[in-house]
Amino acid sequence: MATGRIRRRQLAERLDALPPPVAGDPLCPLCDRPIPPAQQDAHHLVPRSQGGTATALVHRICHRQVHALFSEQELARDYASAEALRAHPDMARFLAWVRTKPPAFMERTRRSARRR
Repeated sequence: MATGRIRRRQLAERLDALPPPVAGDPLCPLCDRPIPPAQQDAHHLVPRSQGGTATALVHRICHRQVHALFSEQELARDYASAEALRAHPDMARFLAWVRTKPPAFMERTRRSARRR
């Protein structure tokens, strides 16, 4: 049990050190949080390998989670919009969790077990 308390304290210390959001930062279409310049990634709604050109600016952690959960074929076929991505149960669970974090929050992303 002590490990959990220590981990929570370390995470709280890291979160306190993050820079505050700046007014005018674009909003992530997935998690609806402001995106600091250091965390901005352009996500191709349809992967370039599948012929896509349109992009959306998203948080780096959200972008990594999208690619951890879905293959390029799945993104092109079924998840070519922010609404479709938010509707997937695994992505919805992730977004509910990440919405509780500050905008500059970043953590390691693991590949989904179904994609391994």
